[in-house]
Amino acid sequence: MDLSVFSLEGKVAVVTGGSRGIGRAAALAMADAGAHVVVASRKIADLEKVAAEISAKGVKGKAIATHVGKTDECRALIDQTMKEFGRIDILFNNAGTNPYYGPLMDQDETTYDIIMNVNTKSIFVLSRLAAKIMKEQGGGSIINTSSIGGIRAGDLGVYCTSKAAAVMLTQVMAKEWGQYNIRVNAIAPGIIKTRLSEALWKDPKVNARAVSQIPTLRLGEPQELGGMVVFLASDAGSYITGETIVVDGGKVHGEPAWRASK
Repeated sequence: MDLSVFSLEGKVAVVTGGSRGIGRAAALAMADAGAHVVVASRKIADLEKVAAEISAKGVKGKAIATHVGKTDECRALIDQTMKEFGRIDILFNNAGTNPYYGPLMDQDETTYDIIMNVNTKSIFVLSRLAAKIMKEQGGGSIINTSSIGGIRAGDLGVYCTSKAAAVMLTQVMAKEWGQYNIRVNAIAPGIIKTRLSEALWKDPKVNARAVSQIPTLRLGEPQELGGMVVFLASDAGSYITGETIVVDGGKVHGEPAWRASK
């Protein structure tokens, strides 16, 4: 097999939520594959560290402070990327938030709006802007971060709803934009050890319970998503669009049916 199909050499990628966790891991993986990478999140200091890591790999890394829940800042991110690089080949809509943990009956509209704006509306806004550029270029790849909570209902009601919407946005955009050689896919992580999921793994008892429900008997690491993003962004995934690929150690299939003997 010619492994050059995984190459992203010369391509330009934009990664939201790029300062840490899955976003940082994916940005570094795409840089390893040869892409120039723009990382975006709210805090420029954190972004600049990642941009420096990217540049150290021999490609260009750029940090652009962006609140993806604000349309004008999304537009500025795309505009600045085009000014700097002149093209956008890959958009990884990875930014996500969940400021509320609790039952739906007690949730207020403010936290609902925050979750939906960041997790769902930003995908619509940024993808539409990037797709218009990709159409003129002759194609591109858009990757959205959903969650296994968007496939099967969990305890985080509005968060799960926002991630289910990401799955459907992925399918609709893939169906509409395939004619322009724009592929749109999603990844649906399980519990990955990031800051967003700290409440599920920092507490030893909560962590042990979570691990016991995963067939591989461990939580995922951010870097384990990097290869999947590179695959979907590259020619190796050239005939895949509209799909949501679950990366969760098998959790979505239910609890382990066996335990290794000691």
